[in-house]
Amino acid sequence: MPDLKPHAARIPCPSCRNGMEVHVLPGVNALHGGTVELDLCFACQGMWFDPSENLKLAPAAVAELFKLLHAHRDAARLAVAPQLGCPRCKNPLTQGFDVVRTGRYITYRCANGHGRFSPFSSFMIEKGFVRHLTRPEVDDIARAVGTIHCTCCGAPVDVRKDHACPHCRAAFSLLDPKAVEKALQGYAKASAATATQNAPDLADALIALERERERAKREAKPQTGKLFTGETDDGLDLLAVGIALVWKMLD
Repeated sequence: MPDLKPHAARIPCPSCRNGMEVHVLPGVNALHGGTVELDLCFACQGMWFDPSENLKLAPAAVAELFKLLHAHRDAARLAVAPQLGCPRCKNPLTQGFDVVRTGRYITYRCANGHGRFSPFSSFMIEKGFVRHLTRPEVDDIARAVGTIHCTCCGAPVDVRKDHACPHCRAAFSLLDPKAVEKALQGYAKASAATATQNAPDLADALIALERERERAKREAKPQTGKLFTGETDDGLDLLAVGIALVWKMLD
């Protein structure tokens, strides 16, 4: 059973320098007791990966990670520092971008090869858990709230004026249950037996969640005609919206 309780902090967060929480999650060799210790900072919304550590996570670990993100959804947030430091050697991390099929995401790497700091949103993009927003969806957001937080870099974006993030040039994207289900199916094929057994249950839940979301959209349209509704212009956190959608069925 994955350990969702934090262990004693091991390393300082590359951004705020406070101790990161260590959470033990299932690894790809979970059949033989393999686990991965992830270092997480919920205030800075990021995680530290030692070399190749992100490749060792089993599909079942994703469900546990969603639970952790939901449990800390009300945690105080800190802005990412202008300069991040490696928790191992203290040298500055180099900011860059990696590209996958679903988009590009921001990374902060240690030049000495000690690992990288990944915002939660970047991890979701890297794993293929997002989809690009359609033009009608962007129009709905523009009418309802006007401003969103970029899923890639977290910067506020006025979707009434911009068609992509003006800070990192990423397309607008949303953490989407259907995309999560599709990505998990792909990972399950190459995973160990235990991970493969865990994937269908999660996939079924995500499919049901997608159907519920579509039903809610149909019921809301006669009243508002909008996919997204809101009375303030504080900005829509697309990552938080996606996590809430996934959590509804994982709970």
